[in-house]
Amino acid sequence: MPFSFERFNLPEVILVKAMAFPDSRGCFIETYKHTEFAANGIPGPFVQDNYSRSVRGVLRGLHYQLQAKAQAKLVSVIRGEIFDVAVDIRRGSPTYAEWVGVRISSEDHALLYVPVGFAHGFQVLSEEADVVYKVTEEYAPEADRGIVWDDPELGISWPLLRPILSAKDAALPTLNRAENDFVYGGISGR
Repeated sequence: MPFSFERFNLPEVILVKAMAFPDSRGCFIETYKHTEFAANGIPGPFVQDNYSRSVRGVLRGLHYQLQAKAQAKLVSVIRGEIFDVAVDIRRGSPTYAEWVGVRISSEDHALLYVPVGFAHGFQVLSEEADVVYKVTEEYAPEADRGIVWDDPELGISWPLLRPILSAKDAALPTLNRAENDFVYGGISGR
């Protein structure tokens, strides 16, 4: 099997490690295989791919879309390294407001699955990073929401101080003030 699947304290968040097959020409890596991913809790279907290039210190997030347009994400790094974060925002969840943070890079061939009902963000650790992620719902500006990166209730341990933020991300509310229609055990999942 060219993939391994690891779970965290938030069991719905899954770290996928892809196996590289190197030879004298370079290497080959399968980055997604529906049957293996679905058998390991990542059902898809993925309907849109997104790409971002960012410089060291850029922090994007914490983002999510409201329930009607909710997105699960499968995040990979094709160049560089990031600290990738998923936050449980499902009201009533036993892990509500808990987060997982993991370094993923183009060198380790890892992907992070962020399910529906979780906010997502990442910070670039390398000089530049190219990040590609698949999503299960197309982008819908009217459903776009977020949580400020330094919400004290979350206490996320971002690796780099003084991140580079967009004006939009800098103005996001804290979790307890954010518009959020996810409920544990509801349509959004467990």
